[in-house]
Amino acid sequence: MAAEVLLVLRIVLMAIPLYLCNGLALVFGGRTPIDLNKKFLDGRPLLGKGKTFKGTISGIAFAYLGTMAISMIFPQTKVIMGVDYFYYGSLLAVGAVLGDFAGSFLKRRVRITRGKSVALLDQLDFVFGGIILGLVMMTPTIFEFGLLLAVTLLSHIIGNHFAFFARLKKVPW
Repeated sequence: MAAEVLLVLRIVLMAIPLYLCNGLALVFGGRTPIDLNKKFLDGRPLLGKGKTFKGTISGIAFAYLGTMAISMIFPQTKVIMGVDYFYYGSLLAVGAVLGDFAGSFLKRRVRITRGKSVALLDQLDFVFGGIILGLVMMTPTIFEFGLLLAVTLLSHIIGNHFAFFARLKKVPW
């Protein structure tokens, strides 16, 4: 029983900064594109208008504050994760943004316009980015990573449909 609880706690603690960063970048985004409307060598946008300074800064800031609060309120996160949760969560948040940027960059290169969905890439790019940058401090087990991906995929689909119906997004993905 204790091993299952520890597994769930580790997944939740990994998910929190990833989800805060990714979700709140959307909610608080807008205005100036982070690529400043610059084009890549192929003449297409680097990232596109959906990746903004405001969204990027907001997403990272909320994830940073969230991991700081959790670390202060629950100091046992260091024991659960095996690393300082505040620093690890901060890496996950920055990695989430970088993963999202990489997904957008890739979509622009293969001529997929903003708002068009690419199955799995749109739902999981931020998780891959976060976990990859987080490897600096901690390597999740394959099972933890797989479970995080599965939970993220399901919650991302549900969350995006909710955001679409709440008129926070123009498309349900």
